Amino acid sequence: MKTGFDNEKYLKIQSEYIKERINKFGDKLYLEFGGKLFDDFHASRVLPGFAPDSKLKMLLQLSEQAEIVIVIGSDAIEKNKKREDLGITYDKDVLRLIEEYRSCGLYVGSVVVTMYSGQPAADAFKEKLEKKGIKVYRHYAIEGYPTNVSHIVSDDGFGKNDYVETSRPLVVITAPGPGSGKMATCLSQLYHENKRGIKAGYAKFETFPIWNIPLKHPVNLAYEAATADLNDLNMIDPFHLEAYGVTTVNYNRDIEIFPVLNAVFEEIYGENPYKSPTDMGVNMAGNCIFDDEAVCEASCMEIIRRYYKALNALSLGEPVENEVYKLELLMKQAKITTNDRKVTVAAKERAVSLGVPTAAIELEDGTIITSKTTELLGASAALLLNALKHLGGIPHDVHLIAPNAFEPIQDLKTTYLGSKNPRLHSDEVLIALALSALEDENARIAMEQLPKLSGCQVHTSDMLTDVDIKTFKKLKVDLTSEPVITNGK
Repeated sequence: MKTGFDNEKYLKIQSEYIKERINKFGDKLYLEFGGKLFDDFHASRVLPGFAPDSKLKMLLQLSEQAEIVIVIGSDAIEKNKKREDLGITYDKDVLRLIEEYRSCGLYVGSVVVTMYSGQPAADAFKEKLEKKGIKVYRHYAIEGYPTNVSHIVSDDGFGKNDYVETSRPLVVITAPGPGSGKMATCLSQLYHENKRGIKAGYAKFETFPIWNIPLKHPVNLAYEAATADLNDLNMIDPFHLEAYGVTTVNYNRDIEIFPVLNAVFEEIYGENPYKSPTDMGVNMAGNCIFDDEAVCEASCMEIIRRYYKALNALSLGEPVENEVYKLELLMKQAKITTNDRKVTVAAKERAVSLGVPTAAIELEDGTIITSKTTELLGASAALLLNALKHLGGIPHDVHLIAPNAFEPIQDLKTTYLGSKNPRLHSDEVLIALALSALEDENARIAMEQLPKLSGCQVHTSDMLTDVDIKTFKKLKVDLTSEPVITNGK
């Protein structure tokens, strides 16, 4: 992928800007971290050159001052909501994040379960965390949120929430994903800190939407695609436009909540230091894009991938019709179709030509490699072997795995493990390739090419099994599939 984002510049100017914001407030600053603190793969996909751990590197510079509070929505726990990039549920990700932060030397103070209304799964999760010695607080669903400001900013609103005990001047509020209630947690804490005579401030570190690029820029459209399930909308910030006469981009939930934030700050300071949602932010990403064409192309590909993800979910019976409609609208706004993704066209044309499931991969240099389902291999497994041969300079007709090695594996699958499909999946073919590499030089060379698949684009003519999907995720391949369910994998 062509690079279009200067990550080193971003680390430098972003950390400086955050430090400036910390110095503007008194006793304590609540810093809402939007997106992923690390593993920010969405940002790295739409801003090629952005490192997934950039935010973490910045935070480590402030580790002596900072503590982390992780927020998770009760509904996300109840519904087993997943982080699709990692394939794990939000509640499991909270546990993972705690361990990851601690292993990096960051202090995790507590977890807040938000929008609580007696969900049994949320109660069970709270108990589980407390058994591990982790402090857990509950914030409740507030009637009239976010429009009934007088009720929200009262003892019957934020006042009902648990006060989160913190011990450091910089409190970073983060979450497994969007819609978790990070901002509401910050505002609730400002309310409670004021009751205790503590002067606390708030700032927002949200990478998307990027405020100083056009509203319909593909990067901002890709953000809407990523949050299609939440129905987030990018908007011109009307408060910023009125205050400064300058057009900036924000998103609906920040704009809707601004009157609440304004009321909280007026109670604390007598006035709000921010005149707009854009003022709240500390996002400098837009200043680090140096190749707009590369960023636009990457973002358009992300929108298409999100569209296929929703189509696949719809084919499996999930109620995501509205997400599909929204993504179709976003594609029209970006003036793209699925045919703009080269591997999509290659896989579909080959499937029509051969009449069997197929797959295609676009390598880093733009080369397109295809495959088809055979008696021995599923299309995805065959694709891996074909791509590794090409990358290793191995002739296509060379067998990386001895033909007689397939039969005992297939016999194991069908006779002993009860599988009806004798073909090898992608994980099975990689294991067989690793065994062949012990004695076969070509297989060894092929194995060494695996890291080169990271960031490559793959499309299959039918939906894959969970096993194959997980294998591609582990290889860091960007996968899409036609919403077609067949028996020939």
